[in-house]
Amino acid sequence: MTIRSTLIATTALLALAGCGQKQDNSSAYATNSTDTFNQADASAPGAAQTPAMGASQNFVNTAAASDAFEIETSKLALNNGASASVKSFAKKMIDAHTTSTAKLKTLTAGMTPALTPDPTLNAEQQQTLDRLKSLNGKAFDEAYIAGQAAGHQQTLDALTAYATTGDVPQLKSFAADLIPTVTAHLNMAKGLKA
Repeated sequence: MTIRSTLIATTALLALAGCGQKQDNSSAYATNSTDTFNQADASAPGAAQTPAMGASQNFVNTAAASDAFEIETSKLALNNGASASVKSFAKKMIDAHTTSTAKLKTLTAGMTPALTPDPTLNAEQQQTLDRLKSLNGKAFDEAYIAGQAAGHQQTLDALTAYATTGDVPQLKSFAADLIPTVTAHLNMAKGLKA
């Protein structure tokens, strides 16, 4: 798997964490939020990989960080958001990404050698999370929606890439199975109004 494919897969998984983020390229938040998923931080914890499992470990870390990002930003939405539809969407994202995390942990623990998902946010995800912490009301809703759409698109791209070119059959199936869910989350995010 090439470095580009690995980065695409990593980005997609990180965007998985961004499931629900609205893609709005006109927003500075959309550019700086979930796009983080596309740029795996090689210096982040968990970046060290064995040569044989590098791409799959990268994918697993991206997925875990993406879920963690989605859960944390959605928890913020419950407190800082103003829109009932944003809060309802956030609850769905918390439930969906908690479930996704549990499935990923179960799957990777049963592999030989086992992979350990590292949910550490990359620098861009952390920056986005920090920015959301400073917003409230409609401004929060707008930034959250933009980030959810962008994140879900990136996750969808990463899942599609890994499902197509991944090197571990179980993880390829995991990625392929998530594509319809992430597509649904993306469409939901695009339909949200602040």
